[in-house]
Amino acid sequence: RCVWNPLNPSGESPGPCPGKIHHRDVLVLTPWLAPIVWEGTFSRDILNAQYLQKNLVTGVVTFAVEKYWFVIYFLSANKYFLAGHHVNFYLFTDNPEKISHLQMAPENQLFVIPVQNDPRWQDIPRSHMDILSSYIHSQFQHEVDYLYCVDIDVQLLAHIGVEIIDALVATISSWQVIPQHKDRDYETHPGSQAATPEGQGDFHYTASFYGGSVDEVYKLTRACSQGEMEDRENGIEAWWHHESHLNRYLLHHRPTRLLSPEYYWDTEQAPETKIVKPSLLTAPLN
Repeated sequence: RCVWNPLNPSGESPGPCPGKIHHRDVLVLTPWLAPIVWEGTFSRDILNAQYLQKNLVTGVVTFAVEKYWFVIYFLSANKYFLAGHHVNFYLFTDNPEKISHLQMAPENQLFVIPVQNDPRWQDIPRSHMDILSSYIHSQFQHEVDYLYCVDIDVQLLAHIGVEIIDALVATISSWQVIPQHKDRDYETHPGSQAATPEGQGDFHYTASFYGGSVDEVYKLTRACSQGEMEDRENGIEAWWHHESHLNRYLLHHRPTRLLSPEYYWDTEQAPETKIVKPSLLTAPLN
């Protein structure tokens, strides 16, 4: 049976099976032998059965600060994200009363974390990693085994299952498969902690969907937060904010699993193409 199994990595198959691939013209294994997950490269039934045996809890973190378009996200995530498995949804918001009417599936829990009038909350792209590392250390590490960070302004269109579970997981940016956007730059400011030397990047990863084991996500967010802090002290701001720092971290700590652009498709920057069957789309905010 040719199926990559992240829950039993010593099994007989080390990666996705080319014979099972629906997308015959895409990369399914990185040079460092991490699988790139596309629809058709795994058996969700097998993975579901093994995931259930381990009694794991997965957390999902979203931020809705000065944004209130989270109904579309939660209705779709409650239906499609790790359906049938125990998921803790964590929502940071400055308007918690708007979420009180949402009904979650029996296996899901929603934890609303009110945001106070604190300057660091006014610009999530610049404080995202600091907030996450702080809450992982104080709370999340005691409550979940895996943790994923997802943007709030999205709608899930299809099931996102346990095929995403691994130690350190990153999603390839939809920019990368669009010819006119293939050269989306890494950070180039030589003084920035996010700077990536020319020619050294593997893929461009989106900060809109990433995660892994809670320990690995803590290491990632703490390192990125420290890099952002050092940049601020030196009067530097990375062009793509925490996404730039995420990409620099993942250059030196390569993901153990990559998700294809199917798992987060930016409809504003990249219209749908023939090789993409999106599971998650950016949602309109009006």
